[in-house]
Order: sequence, then C-alpha cells, then structure tokens
Amino acid sequence: MGGLSIRIEGLNISAELACSIAQEDFYLWNDAMQSPWLTVVNLSDCRPCDVKSYLARFPCRNIVALLAPEQGELAAAAMRAGVQDYLLIPVETEQLLASIQRLRRLELPDSSLVVSAAVSRQLLMLAHRAATTEASVLLLGESGTGKEPLARYIHRHSSRSHKPFVAINCAAIPESILESVLFGHVKGAFTGAICDKAGKFEQANGGTLLLDEIGEMPLPLQAKLLRVLQEREVERLGGQHVIPLDIRIIASTNRDLRQAVEFGHFREDLFYRLDVLPLKIAPLRERKADILPLAEHFLGLYGQSDNASRCYFSEHARQVLVTYDWPGNVRELENCIQRALVMRRGQAIQVAELGLNIQEETLELEPLGATEGLKASKQQAEFQYIIDVLKRFNGQRTLSAQALGMTTRALRYRLVQMREAGIDIETLLDQAA
Repeated sequence: MGGLSIRIEGLNISAELACSIAQEDFYLWNDAMQSPWLTVVNLSDCRPCDVKSYLARFPCRNIVALLAPEQGELAAAAMRAGVQDYLLIPVETEQLLASIQRLRRLELPDSSLVVSAAVSRQLLMLAHRAATTEASVLLLGESGTGKEPLARYIHRHSSRSHKPFVAINCAAIPESILESVLFGHVKGAFTGAICDKAGKFEQANGGTLLLDEIGEMPLPLQAKLLRVLQEREVERLGGQHVIPLDIRIIASTNRDLRQAVEFGHFREDLFYRLDVLPLKIAPLRERKADILPLAEHFLGLYGQSDNASRCYFSEHARQVLVTYDWPGNVRELENCIQRALVMRRGQAIQVAELGLNIQEETLELEPLGATEGLKASKQQAEFQYIIDVLKRFNGQRTLSAQALGMTTRALRYRLVQMREAGIDIETLLDQAA
C-alpha cells in the first residue's frame, strides 16, 4: 500500500474525511505490527498532568492533538510533551489536512535546516504556518541559534519565494550610515553620495527583508522605520519621490524587547508592529537531540574538500558533543566541527581534536546508556563499553581502538585485563554476530 499511515484516536472518521485522506496519498492505519507515521489523538478529556503518560500509549514520531476551545493549559502541556501541532474541536477537514501536509514537508530533505528534537520540529511547524501569511515575524533567540537560516526557510516556503530575500544586520552597521543603507539616497544627499543608491527596502521590494538584531537599532531610526512599516512606502535620503513597498518583514533579536521597551530603549509601537508572529528558537543546550545530526551535517558539509566524508566521531567524542552546553549554540558547534577536521589525525575524530573548553573529568570514558549496576563499578562499565564498541565494528581491533580514542596496543592490553577478569570476549562477539 502506498502513502503514509495515519492513526486517528477519539474522533469519528466521516466518509468525507476518509476520502480526503486517501486523495492526499495517505491511508488510515490499521496495522498493530508497526507504528503509524502520524497519530491524531483527542486530548480534550485529558488533564494537563496526565498528558505525557497518556501520549506514551501512542508511540509515534509525529503527533497532532485535538483540543476543545479554552484549553490553553492543556495545549501548553501537550506541546511540552512533544506534540508537533494541535487543532481545536470541532475539526475541519481542511485544517487537519493542512496540518498533515506541514508535517509531511518536515520529512523532506532540506540542507539549510537540520531538526530532530521535538521542540525544533514544533518550531518548524509554526514557521510553516507563518510562511503562508503576510504577517510580520519576530524571531527570538540567543546568538548563534540559527535565526537567519529560519528566516530564509520562511521566505523559501512563502508565496514570495521567487522574489528577493535581503538581510541586514542592524548591529554591524555604524549608526551614521544605517539610515542610508536601509532607505537609500540620491546623489548629493550627503558628502560622499556620488550617485543614487537603492536601500535595503527597495532591494527587497516584492520579497522579504530580514532586520537582524533589530534591538540594536537607535531610537531616532526606530521612529523612521515605524513610519515606513505603517505607510508601506519609502523615500530615499535627499529624494522627493515616494517609492511604494510590497514587502514582508522578518525581524530578529537576542535581546528581551519587552524589557527594552520598559527601559525606554525600544519603541513600544514599533515592538507591537513587529511582534505579530513571535517564534522563539531554543538554545542548543535545550534541544540535545539536534546536536549529533547537526554535527554530522557539518562533518559532511566541510569534509567534502578534504576527503573527510569517511570521517566519523569516536564514541567518546559523540558523548562530549551531546553533554557540552554550547554557549555559542549552533554557530559554536559549526566552528567546532571545522576545527576538528583541521586537527584530526585519523578517520575517528577524538575529543581533544574538538578543541572544546571542558574540564578534565569530562574526558573520562563513560558508557552511553549504562545501567545503574554498571555505573556502580567504573571498571565494569568500561569493560562493557569496550565490548559494545567491538560489537559495533564486528571485532575489528583497529577501528574499535580509533572509536575508543586509544591505540591498538592499549586496546590489546585492556582485552588482556578483561580476560583475566573472566570475560569471554570471543563468545560475546560470536553471540552478536
């Protein structure tokens, strides 16, 4: 059977809905032997504190919740529990199909964004919703979380995708020339203006303009920006002609703009003009499931010219990547992988080659997913970890030693220790074969 399976719980499936699902190349799930691609589940009778345990009954990567109106607390609990989207009851067929199609687009390969964590998938669903509108979007998040890639993603999935995407960093341009860069100027408008020049608003006309780090824009310029956004027209410095604008505005900031408004550092009227659809990007430390997929993505991206596509991270390096806090977020991770590719001495990238500022005790070998019994004995945990790596490489000592971050000679010494401790290594490896 072609298409993707959809499980619907707690909702009467009308003939119209079943027909619409089939027309979109989906089918209703009825196979208890495998998980559905999507579960649509009615949570309206569930208490917020029970949401997580209730959803555990429906193991599925994609979940859409159905809620009654005025169940805001329940909606928040559902999103925290990993639900990608929610719809209000009574559910309209078109709304359900639109939500399903947004989820389907998340499965399509996209080299610009790598998402695996539930919170990242939720954000991308919201970005899809934002892309279908003309409303202004405000991207919030720490430096390096990927605000500009998300802005480009929204533009690429909007009706303006065939028009220009223009980005300007409001914090990187001196205040004295920022107005000219934004609005343009005519010849002779000021010293050095030797010709007419279009500003960023004109360059992005018909498309999307990203005002990056909008929180750093000086107050006098904020007033002029507000007028342009309200009137949807711009006039070049020194000019007399008004230029109509048909433009989508996306702004981004790593500052708390509400607090900036309270302190008088940001205009309240401009804030509400920009804060129509706020999207908050979580820091990398709060979406651990994204770290390894992003690291693998950067490894492939920057390793192509260095024949490094055959490179991989040692098991210990993978642990450190996941447990590190990444204060610089995705940008720091990207730089880390580039550095590791330069510093690597073999196919397996080791912890030291990542160049992270971590404590020595973090470098101690710890097994992934070790049970509480194994953790009680450091040596036993280490022995079990070595066996797991040997199984992964079908007993090949050289590859296993590289993955463990040790020499082949050191691995042979550990194997002797393990045999002396009564561990039958060959039997364990044969059982895994």
